[in-house]
Amino acid sequence: MTALDLQSIRKSYGSIEVIKGIDLKIEDGEFIVFVGPSGCGKSTLLRMIAGLENITAGDMHIGGARVNDIPPSQRGIAMVFQSYALYPHMTVYDNMAFGMKIAKAPKEEIDKRVKGAAEILQLTPYLDRLPKALSGGQRQRVAIGRAIVRNPKVFLFDEPLSNLDAALRVATRIEIAKLKSSMPESTMIYVTHDQVEAMTLADRIVVLSAGHIEQVGAPIELYERPANLFVARFIGSPAMNILSGRIAQSGTQTRVVLGERNVDVPLPSSEKLQGQTISLGVRPEDLHLADGENYLFSGTVHFVEQLGEVTNVYLQVEGAEDTVVIKIGGVQNFDKGQTVRVSAAPDKLHLFNSEGRSLLYI
Repeated sequence: MTALDLQSIRKSYGSIEVIKGIDLKIEDGEFIVFVGPSGCGKSTLLRMIAGLENITAGDMHIGGARVNDIPPSQRGIAMVFQSYALYPHMTVYDNMAFGMKIAKAPKEEIDKRVKGAAEILQLTPYLDRLPKALSGGQRQRVAIGRAIVRNPKVFLFDEPLSNLDAALRVATRIEIAKLKSSMPESTMIYVTHDQVEAMTLADRIVVLSAGHIEQVGAPIELYERPANLFVARFIGSPAMNILSGRIAQSGTQTRVVLGERNVDVPLPSSEKLQGQTISLGVRPEDLHLADGENYLFSGTVHFVEQLGEVTNVYLQVEGAEDTVVIKIGGVQNFDKGQTVRVSAAPDKLHLFNSEGRSLLYI
């Protein structure tokens, strides 16, 4: 097992800084997922760990050893890329064995490792096939198997499922989860822009934005207690609804003026926030239709998505930055322009100050 320690890691291309001081500790055997929008620096950070990108500043330790100047081949790392990068003229067996053959490993050891990896990845029946005779998901498993046979200290995955269709992506994601369960001692770092992959695979998620870390935590922690507006809106689908309000009363719980409504939120706030503008967040799945006068806000129906298992209703609401989404179970019918009243449990509401920071972390 191998831990990683990133200390004030920076990466610049000339005058352009893309990684802006990353501090992160990854424990032995963890499955860490780097997630964030395109251009946030997640793949660059992964390539720096692999040694494929030089570190401009800071220190990186793998297994307690400083590796800033150690070449990729000596870091004990195996990387699975977005493209399969398989040799088309080689069988599955030979593709998986190629790295060990180049390293002049004993033939018996190569055979043992290849067949062991094939069994883990359910590739044993396909060892004599060429890549063209495999499905996309099977090819990606071969690429993963090629990494396994090297017996690395750390596995790195750079968006390995992005080239697969939706069904294959789900199936291969399950295979990766099984792989981690079968190799609990292995440290794995996985890069994706897909929050579903992040939520279902990770022990901890690292949310990145513009070259710095927004929040690190377990998937449910990020979902239930986002540190700021960026994380709140990035984690969850559809994204968290954000409405503008004002703090009318601070203390052990906070009263927020939301349009013409007063909302009591069971979150503490300091006196200095009283009277200030606040952002109130609530997830679409935490909203429900309200009867009578006991409601959170009202809006007019703008658009309806009938998905069968759920119905997403898009509302135009005064004080909302964007269209507000309600996620209701089953098939529901609404008319465009219809006025609806919506409510939510008080403990499902989130408050963010004018700088976008959650009141939970202030």
